[in-house]
Amino acid sequence: MLKQLAVFVENQSGSLRKVTMVLHGLDINIYAFASFDTPEFGILRMLVDQPEKAKDALTSQGFVTRVCDVIAVELPDEQGGMDSLLAALHESNISINYTYSSFGRMSQIPAVVIHSDEVYETENVLRSKGFACMDSFSGE
Repeated sequence: MLKQLAVFVENQSGSLRKVTMVLHGLDINIYAFASFDTPEFGILRMLVDQPEKAKDALTSQGFVTRVCDVIAVELPDEQGGMDSLLAALHESNISINYTYSSFGRMSQIPAVVIHSDEVYETENVLRSKGFACMDSFSGE
């Protein structure tokens, strides 16, 4: 299980940079990220090497933040890979809230980050069906 940091940012020029400047200043490494927007604000979701430290630093700078559990699943780069992952979840009646992709730093294998309301059950289902769930992105 991995910890994801979500940061709410205004839809203004330079808002994302303000987040990355804080993290860079604290030597916090970003392993994966995705940005989703609404008309008023965006949500920057990230996997970082120090999620609690990042949360505290960004909160002190006025950002609204949240840390939650997510799953990162290695997905070999082959035709039908994503479909087989989604089929496994569908067969087990698991709903997902969102996904985004990245790469394992050490393995260089594509990874899909998944959030669901039943995150522990989702991880157990995926592992039981032979999917490799990542414990970290750093290779440690």
